Amino acid sequence: MVDRIIAIVNDDVITFSDLNREGAALFRRITQEAPPEQVERTLLKAREEMLSGLIDKLIVAQRAKKLGIAVGNPEVDNAVNMIIERNKTTAEKFWQQMVLMGSSESDYREVIRSQILQEKLIDYEIRSRVVVNEERMREFYEKNYAKKIKEDAYHVLQMGFVWKENTQAAKDDARKRAEETWQKAVAGQDFHTLARQFSDLPSGKDGGDIGVFKKSEMAAYMKTSVLSLQAGQIGTIQETPAGYQFFKLLSDRGDVRLQDSYETVKEQIRQRLYEDALSSQFQKWVKELRDQAYIKKIL
Repeated sequence: MVDRIIAIVNDDVITFSDLNREGAALFRRITQEAPPEQVERTLLKAREEMLSGLIDKLIVAQRAKKLGIAVGNPEVDNAVNMIIERNKTTAEKFWQQMVLMGSSESDYREVIRSQILQEKLIDYEIRSRVVVNEERMREFYEKNYAKKIKEDAYHVLQMGFVWKENTQAAKDDARKRAEETWQKAVAGQDFHTLARQFSDLPSGKDGGDIGVFKKSEMAAYMKTSVLSLQAGQIGTIQETPAGYQFFKLLSDRGDVRLQDSYETVKEQIRQRLYEDALSSQFQKWVKELRDQAYIKKIL
């Protein structure tokens, strides 16, 4: 197929080959697994969503270029090495997991490059807008810290992506959303913020916090993931009867930090709320850039 332009964004273009490269793994899985009569419709929807994401990335990249902001390969190398170290694994195992998730090393590195660029832009244009007041910090403490956790229990965060119809296309869509969000979480983006933005489960409004569980209270798929984790780690995606889920183990066998006084955890709370507010402001900023941009889709 001859390549063609599928979107114009200010003075730049997005081509059909750009779209196929970005969504290669997803498009291949849809073609192979979706019912024949649903392949075309499912591919069209996936392409439209992928194109919207590419437009946002390009708008952000254009702004960075205008400001003279760039991300070099050494910065990407350092970030990837830190992610591998934080997940307590080896580079070989990490890249094997990426392949299983349908992402190549080069694609994942570009995801990290985009995230670093985002952080630089946040530093330059957004941080001055964010203020966390004492009242909000007190409210967060009362809700999240002023309680005790039982011994031999697991404090768990959760994200879930459900299919509303029992069709392969709906399952593919849920899997795609789970994989994209899982990659962001593993890359270090705040789990609570991602859960509020993307999780389909009721716990999403609480940042994915589903509280404390004993082993005997866990579903089988939850045990499979959570019991193999160390505090702070994120498990792999699990298929459940209604969708896909993954978990983060916040603490196990009790967490004395949750029993500390307000003053001892005050700065931790400030940092958490500050990061949440930054993420919200960044989304608003991207929308402002998009509203001001010339965008023409030709998909």
